[in-house]
Amino acid sequence: MKKSRFTETQIVSILKQADAGVPVKDICRQAGISVPTYYKWKSKYGGLEASELRRVKDLEAENAKLKRMYAELALDNAAMKDLIAKKL
Repeated sequence: MKKSRFTETQIVSILKQADAGVPVKDICRQAGISVPTYYKWKSKYGGLEASELRRVKDLEAENAKLKRMYAELALDNAAMKDLIAKKL
């Protein structure tokens, strides 16, 4: 997936401009983005503050870490069950 040239905090600040009353076409022209990109960002980041966004990113990273840990433990458990079954 292509990485955006804007950080999440920049995206949130761009969305805040529209909340302040600046027309969407003007915001898109200033930022160098298309109108559909603006609305994609709005659906994804709309209503978030920078601190909330940081917290969501931290939670997503922790969730990914926990999923990897679970997958490794599940594989170890399956391997142990296979060894026990072969011995019996």
